[in-house]
Amino acid sequence: MFKQRVVFVHGAGSFGSAAWPRQHGMALQYDALFLRRHGFDAEAEPLETDFAEDARIVLRSLADDGRGAAGGHIVAHSQGAIAAMMAAVERPDLVFSLALVEPACLSLTAELPATAAHRALMEPLFEVRHQLGDDDYEREFVRRAFAAEATGPSTPEAKRAARRLRLQAPPWQAPLEIVPGVPTLVLTGGWEPLYEEIAGYLQETGARHRIAPGGHRPQDSAEGDQLIRSFIAEVSRGQQLQAS
Repeated sequence: MFKQRVVFVHGAGSFGSAAWPRQHGMALQYDALFLRRHGFDAEAEPLETDFAEDARIVLRSLADDGRGAAGGHIVAHSQGAIAAMMAAVERPDLVFSLALVEPACLSLTAELPATAAHRALMEPLFEVRHQLGDDDYEREFVRRAFAAEATGPSTPEAKRAARRLRLQAPPWQAPLEIVPGVPTLVLTGGWEPLYEEIAGYLQETGARHRIAPGGHRPQDSAEGDQLIRSFIAEVSRGQQLQAS
Protein backbone atom coordinates (compact mmCIF):
# COMPACT_ATOMS: atom_id res chain seq x y z
CA MET A 1 0.00 0.00 0.00
CA PHE A 2 1.39 3.37 -1.04
CA LYS A 3 1.95 5.85 1.79
CA GLN A 4 2.48 9.56 1.36
CA ARG A 5 5.80 10.78 2.71
CA VAL A 6 6.02 13.06 5.75
CA VAL A 7 9.42 14.63 6.44
CA PHE A 8 10.23 15.90 9.94
CA VAL A 9 12.88 18.63 10.28
CA HIS A 10 14.21 19.31 13.78
CA GLY A 11 15.31 22.53 15.44
CA ALA A 12 18.52 23.34 17.33
CA GLY A 13 18.23 20.73 20.10
CA SER A 14 17.48 17.03 19.69
CA PHE A 15 17.47 15.65 16.15
CA GLY A 16 16.24 12.73 14.10
CA SER A 17 13.38 10.75 15.61
CA ALA A 18 14.34 11.91 19.12
CA ALA A 19 13.07 15.38 18.24
CA TRP A 20 9.55 14.08 17.51
CA PRO A 21 8.50 11.62 20.25
CA ARG A 22 4.77 12.27 19.83
CA GLN A 23 4.89 11.80 16.06
CA HIS A 24 6.56 8.36 15.90
CA GLY A 25 3.18 6.71 15.44
CA MET A 26 2.57 8.61 12.21
CA ALA A 27 4.84 6.04 10.55
CA LEU A 28 1.88 3.64 10.69
CA GLN A 29 -0.06 5.83 8.26
CA TYR A 30 2.68 7.67 6.37
CA ASP A 31 6.16 7.08 5.02
CA ALA A 32 7.78 9.08 7.83
CA LEU A 33 11.36 10.34 7.61
CA PHE A 34 12.98 11.99 10.63
CA LEU A 35 15.85 14.02 9.20
CA ARG A 36 19.15 15.21 10.60
CA ARG A 37 20.17 18.68 9.47
CA HIS A 38 23.71 19.57 8.44
CA GLY A 39 26.15 19.19 11.34
CA PHE A 40 23.83 17.09 13.50
CA ASP A 41 25.27 13.65 14.18
CA ALA A 42 25.36 11.44 17.25
CA GLU A 43 29.10 10.83 16.98
CA ALA A 44 30.73 13.19 14.46
CA GLU A 45 31.88 16.64 15.48
CA PRO A 46 29.23 19.38 15.04
CA LEU A 47 29.49 21.69 12.04
CA GLU A 48 28.56 25.30 11.35
CA THR A 49 25.05 26.04 10.05
CA ASP A 50 24.61 25.69 6.31
CA PHE A 51 21.10 26.89 5.37
CA ALA A 52 21.46 25.85 1.74
CA GLU A 53 22.64 22.33 2.62
CA ASP A 54 19.74 21.94 5.06
CA ALA A 55 17.33 22.80 2.24
CA ARG A 56 19.06 20.28 -0.05
CA ILE A 57 18.69 17.59 2.63
CA VAL A 58 14.96 18.28 2.76
CA LEU A 59 14.62 18.23 -1.03
CA ARG A 60 16.53 14.96 -1.33
CA SER A 61 14.12 13.43 1.17
CA LEU A 62 11.20 14.37 -1.11
CA ALA A 63 12.65 12.75 -4.23
CA ASP A 64 11.21 9.63 -5.82
CA ASP A 65 13.70 7.20 -4.32
CA GLY A 66 12.00 4.13 -5.64
CA ARG A 67 8.71 4.58 -3.81
CA GLY A 68 6.82 5.42 -7.00
CA ALA A 69 6.19 9.14 -6.52
CA ALA A 70 8.03 12.28 -5.48
CA GLY A 71 6.92 14.87 -2.95
CA GLY A 72 5.48 14.90 0.54
CA HIS A 73 4.47 16.89 3.58
CA ILE A 74 7.01 18.74 5.74
CA VAL A 75 6.74 19.20 9.50
CA ALA A 76 9.46 21.49 10.84
CA HIS A 77 10.34 22.93 14.24
CA SER A 78 12.09 26.22 15.07
CA GLN A 79 15.28 26.57 12.97
CA GLY A 80 14.16 23.58 10.91
CA ALA A 81 11.38 25.74 9.50
CA ILE A 82 14.03 27.75 7.65
CA ALA A 83 15.12 24.70 5.64
CA ALA A 84 11.49 23.72 5.08
CA MET A 85 10.56 27.10 3.66
CA MET A 86 13.69 27.33 1.51
CA ALA A 87 12.95 23.89 0.06
CA ALA A 88 9.32 24.84 -0.62
CA VAL A 89 10.35 28.04 -2.41
CA GLU A 90 12.78 26.14 -4.63
CA ARG A 91 10.48 23.19 -5.39
CA PRO A 92 6.87 23.97 -4.42
CA ASP A 93 5.77 21.10 -6.66
CA LEU A 94 7.36 18.64 -4.21
CA VAL A 95 5.83 20.11 -1.05
CA PHE A 96 2.25 19.03 -0.41
CA SER A 97 1.99 21.00 2.85
CA LEU A 98 4.04 22.78 5.49
CA ALA A 99 3.45 22.43 9.24
CA LEU A 100 5.76 24.96 10.90
CA VAL A 101 6.09 24.63 14.67
CA GLU A 102 7.37 27.75 16.46
CA PRO A 103 9.18 28.71 13.24
CA ALA A 104 12.39 30.70 13.70
CA CYS A 105 11.81 32.60 10.45
CA LEU A 106 13.10 35.90 11.81
CA SER A 107 14.35 37.20 8.48
CA LEU A 108 10.72 37.52 7.34
CA THR A 109 9.77 39.74 10.30
CA ALA A 110 13.02 41.64 10.78
CA GLU A 111 11.30 45.03 10.91
CA LEU A 112 8.58 44.02 13.37
CA PRO A 113 8.93 44.94 17.07
CA ALA A 114 9.22 41.55 18.80
CA THR A 115 11.71 40.29 16.22
CA ALA A 116 13.77 43.49 16.44
CA ALA A 117 13.82 43.26 20.24
CA HIS A 118 14.89 39.61 20.13
CA ARG A 119 17.68 40.38 17.68
CA ALA A 120 18.89 43.28 19.83
CA LEU A 121 19.06 40.89 22.79
CA MET A 122 20.73 37.96 21.01
CA GLU A 123 22.94 39.57 18.35
CA PRO A 124 25.73 40.65 20.75
CA LEU A 125 26.02 37.04 21.90
CA PHE A 126 26.10 35.68 18.33
CA GLU A 127 28.83 38.18 17.46
CA VAL A 128 31.19 36.74 20.10
CA ARG A 129 30.20 33.08 19.88
CA HIS A 130 33.54 32.07 18.35
CA GLN A 131 35.38 33.69 21.25
CA LEU A 132 33.38 31.86 23.94
CA GLY A 133 33.65 28.32 25.21
CA ASP A 134 30.78 25.96 24.54
CA ASP A 135 29.62 25.87 28.17
CA ASP A 136 29.69 29.65 28.58
CA TYR A 137 27.83 30.20 25.34
CA GLU A 138 25.13 27.66 26.16
CA ARG A 139 24.62 29.16 29.60
CA GLU A 140 24.25 32.69 28.23
CA PHE A 141 22.10 31.60 25.29
CA VAL A 142 19.61 29.82 27.54
CA ARG A 143 19.55 32.77 29.93
CA ARG A 144 18.81 35.27 27.16
CA ALA A 145 16.48 33.17 24.99
CA PHE A 146 14.47 31.40 27.69
CA ALA A 147 15.17 33.36 30.90
CA ALA A 148 16.38 30.10 32.46
CA GLU A 149 19.58 28.66 33.87
CA ALA A 150 21.39 25.94 31.95
CA THR A 151 23.19 23.17 33.78
CA GLY A 152 26.67 22.55 32.43
CA PRO A 153 27.06 19.60 30.03
CA SER A 154 28.28 16.51 31.88
CA THR A 155 28.24 13.78 29.20
CA PRO A 156 29.93 13.52 25.80
CA GLU A 157 26.51 13.88 24.13
CA ALA A 158 25.72 17.01 26.13
CA LYS A 159 29.11 18.50 25.33
CA ARG A 160 28.54 17.95 21.60
CA ALA A 161 25.09 19.51 21.94
CA ALA A 162 26.59 22.60 23.59
CA ARG A 163 29.15 22.94 20.80
CA ARG A 164 26.47 22.43 18.17
CA LEU A 165 24.37 25.19 19.72
CA ARG A 166 27.32 27.58 19.58
CA LEU A 167 27.84 26.82 15.89
CA GLN A 168 24.26 27.68 14.90
CA ALA A 169 24.05 30.81 12.74
CA PRO A 170 21.64 33.63 13.61
CA PRO A 171 18.27 32.74 12.07
CA TRP A 172 17.76 36.30 10.81
CA GLN A 173 20.57 35.67 8.30
CA ALA A 174 18.56 33.02 6.44
CA PRO A 175 17.55 33.93 2.86
CA LEU A 176 13.80 33.39 3.22
CA GLU A 177 10.88 34.18 0.96
CA ILE A 178 7.16 33.55 1.29
CA VAL A 179 6.08 30.20 -0.13
CA PRO A 180 3.27 30.71 -2.67
CA GLY A 181 0.42 28.24 -2.94
CA VAL A 182 1.52 25.62 -0.38
CA PRO A 183 -1.03 24.83 2.37
CA THR A 184 0.63 25.93 5.61
CA LEU A 185 -0.10 25.42 9.29
CA VAL A 186 1.79 27.48 11.87
CA LEU A 187 1.67 25.97 15.35
CA THR A 188 2.87 28.02 18.32
CA GLY A 189 2.86 27.60 22.08
CA GLY A 190 1.42 31.01 22.91
CA TRP A 191 4.22 31.77 25.34
CA GLU A 192 6.60 34.04 23.41
CA PRO A 193 5.68 37.23 21.48
CA LEU A 194 8.46 36.55 18.95
CA TYR A 195 6.86 33.36 17.63
CA GLU A 196 3.35 34.81 17.78
CA GLU A 197 4.60 37.73 15.67
CA ILE A 198 6.10 35.37 13.08
CA ALA A 199 2.91 33.31 13.08
CA GLY A 200 0.82 36.44 12.59
CA TYR A 201 2.96 37.48 9.63
CA LEU A 202 2.62 34.06 8.01
CA GLN A 203 -1.12 34.07 8.70
CA GLU A 204 -1.43 37.33 6.80
CA THR A 205 0.20 35.63 3.81
CA GLY A 206 -2.28 32.73 3.84
CA ALA A 207 -1.15 30.32 6.57
CA ARG A 208 -3.43 28.85 9.22
CA HIS A 209 -2.32 29.68 12.78
CA ARG A 210 -3.14 27.51 15.79
CA ILE A 211 -1.94 27.60 19.41
CA ALA A 212 -1.39 24.56 21.63
CA PRO A 213 0.17 24.00 25.07
CA GLY A 214 3.80 23.05 25.41
CA GLY A 215 5.83 26.26 25.28
CA HIS A 216 8.50 26.06 22.59
CA ARG A 217 7.54 22.44 21.83
CA PRO A 218 3.75 22.41 21.32
CA GLN A 219 4.16 19.33 19.12
CA ASP A 220 4.81 17.37 22.32
CA SER A 221 1.33 18.09 23.68
CA ALA A 222 -1.66 15.92 22.77
CA GLU A 223 -3.43 18.97 21.31
CA GLY A 224 -0.44 20.06 19.24
CA ASP A 225 0.16 16.55 17.92
CA GLN A 226 -3.48 16.26 16.89
CA LEU A 227 -3.38 19.61 15.10
CA ILE A 228 -0.42 18.44 13.02
CA ARG A 229 -2.00 15.10 12.21
CA SER A 230 -5.41 16.51 11.32
CA PHE A 231 -3.87 19.21 9.10
CA ILE A 232 -1.87 16.69 7.07
CA ALA A 233 -4.86 14.36 6.83
CA GLU A 234 -7.04 17.25 5.59
CA VAL A 235 -4.54 18.20 2.88
CA SER A 236 -4.21 14.54 1.86
CA ARG A 237 -7.98 14.17 1.53
CA GLY A 238 -8.10 17.29 -0.62
CA GLN A 239 -5.43 15.87 -2.91
CA GLN A 240 -7.36 12.61 -3.25
CA LEU A 241 -10.54 14.46 -4.16
CA GLN A 242 -8.74 16.50 -6.81
CA ALA A 243 -7.23 13.34 -8.27
CA SER A 244 -10.56 11.50 -8.43
